[in-house]
Amino acid sequence: MTFRENANIGSGRASRGGGGGGGVAVGGGLGALVLALVVMLLGGDPGQVLGGGQEQQASQVENVDLAECQTGADANADVDCRMRATMVSLEDYWTAVLPDADPTNAILFSGSVQTQCGGATSAVGPFYCPLDRRIYLDTSFFNQLEGQLGADGGNFSQMYVLAHEYGHHIQNYTGALQYSQQDPRGPESGAVRVELQADCFAGAWAGNASRTQDDEGQLLLEELSREDVESALSAASAVGDDSIQEQMQGQVTPHTWSHGSSEQRMGWFMRGYESGDANQCDTLNAGSVEDYQG
Repeated sequence: MTFRENANIGSGRASRGGGGGGGVAVGGGLGALVLALVVMLLGGDPGQVLGGGQEQQASQVENVDLAECQTGADANADVDCRMRATMVSLEDYWTAVLPDADPTNAILFSGSVQTQCGGATSAVGPFYCPLDRRIYLDTSFFNQLEGQLGADGGNFSQMYVLAHEYGHHIQNYTGALQYSQQDPRGPESGAVRVELQADCFAGAWAGNASRTQDDEGQLLLEELSREDVESALSAASAVGDDSIQEQMQGQVTPHTWSHGSSEQRMGWFMRGYESGDANQCDTLNAGSVEDYQG
């Protein structure tokens, strides 16, 4: 997906933060990434493994404005600017859908970061902390998403990840996020339903993204192409529980799922995308989340 070159992205709620000590030693390589995926990708409760002491540990993020990211041309050329621009689009969409919901902020960190959900290293990958209501993302994760998990590496696969995390912020507002902890495992569990709803929310945004506007009322994005949609689907498929388990264990164990299968994740994204309506994303009350076309 391409941003219009003259689009104004200066208001995007994204900044650089984190770095230095304080993170948890999770280890390296794909094993650490999969541990992270089990906990949060894309969602979950990072406070369970991110250093503990959730309410006692205050955020120590020092935010640095992405001053170099001002136009759509910047977003097309640089991943940090792309995240900032995506936040402009997401905020515009969700403000129209849920005007009473405050927007969230994305913190782009490197190495480690302190949050009100605890300390995190880059190995944890993207996550949303409901205690400080922020999204945290080390953009080096996109290299792992492509190189280790098999996504296509396209720009829209990156934007999908951020849109999914923004979906968790919306769930924090609606109260849906709590169901991931009340029923944390299984193919029809609350955790899976929460994740699939966030995928569907990402799809609903994608279906409307080319109509979102910057602060000057100018369109932010060109129309989605078939390749853009396929890029998002490649990311959704790559982070399916069955795909990760097959790669790491050589077998699939649905009773342990917390995020849904590749097919479920792609299906609910497409339901949101094709309808363009977040109201079609009521996974919590669906008879079965396998019936994503119904």
